[in-house]
Amino acid sequence: MNIFLQLCLGGRDPKAPETRQWCGAVAGGVGVGLNLLLFLGKLLAGMLTASIAVTADAFNNLSDAASSVVTLVGFRLAGQKADEEHPFGHGRMEYLAGLVVAMLILLVGVELAQSSFQKILHPEPVSFSPLSAGILAVSVLVKLWMFWFNRGLSREIQSAALSATAADSLSDGVATGALLAGLVAGHLLSLSLDGWLGLGVALFILRTGWTAAKDTVDPLLGRPMDRALAADIDRLVLEHEHILGIHDLVYHDYGPGRAMMSLHAEVPAEANLLEVHDIIDHIERELKAKHQIETCIHMDPVVRDERTDALRGQVAELARELHPACTIHDFRVTAGPIHTNLLFDVVVPYGLSLSNGEVRAALTEKIRRLSERYFPVIQVDHSYVEEQKTP
Repeated sequence: MNIFLQLCLGGRDPKAPETRQWCGAVAGGVGVGLNLLLFLGKLLAGMLTASIAVTADAFNNLSDAASSVVTLVGFRLAGQKADEEHPFGHGRMEYLAGLVVAMLILLVGVELAQSSFQKILHPEPVSFSPLSAGILAVSVLVKLWMFWFNRGLSREIQSAALSATAADSLSDGVATGALLAGLVAGHLLSLSLDGWLGLGVALFILRTGWTAAKDTVDPLLGRPMDRALAADIDRLVLEHEHILGIHDLVYHDYGPGRAMMSLHAEVPAEANLLEVHDIIDHIERELKAKHQIETCIHMDPVVRDERTDALRGQVAELARELHPACTIHDFRVTAGPIHTNLLFDVVVPYGLSLSNGEVRAALTEKIRRLSERYFPVIQVDHSYVEEQKTP
């Protein structure tokens, strides 16, 4: 970690809400100050060169200063404690701040594209000034440093808003570098490149804005749990005695450091209920302490005998014939005088082309081939496919 990040974090816990609020305030303050200075410098460079691209880039920095204010306010709001109207806190305000930043990036890109297109249709001479070239070169270095700084902070505290700010800084640095190269090339080759350079910069900014918007919209809409986090949760839960497997894991993200989760844990039907309940309570506390996730675990009793295990294995193999990622859980057998019910849930990947009804029909047909007495009762799930302990 570089010295600037060390000074910013000051030994604080990166996962703590107050640390996020402090880092957001520092990043916002740095962004406002530096972007205002860059705006004034580039505005001067644009006036000296009469370049629409340089002037537009100056106003891009002004919008970046506004974005930094949005980031600062967003972190401030996200740090508020839960209340009656928002019982899960205000953590998603950080995602909304990132979305506003992305929208501002897109707006600047559209405005720059329009101005550049007009400059292509009606070209005007552009002057070259060593002072303006120097201002642009310094701007590139400042923006690259801001990218490095914001990316480092975003990784330390896992912030989508700071990640969007870092992406914006990188796009600005590349855009200004392209403008500088174009001014030098145009001066040496006597070419009118200003409008085309501005259009290229606009397209780059639009691409950056779209990526930043997607990265902030995804957690608002709901996205799968991070794979590394899911794997660690699997390991933590399954390492406890009496836990045979887990399934139906549902994760709700209410902002960084504010998450809720529910899952089903399979336990032996013959196990002591009070003992298993104590283990489940302990697991919930562990998940809260390690990952800051409020967890509710539902116990599913599983009968483990030779006949049930054999049938479970056969049905699991039939499910894998539909797709290698398919798994089953909550497998139960209830025998009657005429037929035997096989009740279970099958987990299928979202990319499977079969509908839920087609999955049930295909599995029913396969199971009835094992015996006409078997009557499958199948629930189709779309969820995480979790590894099971070997019985």
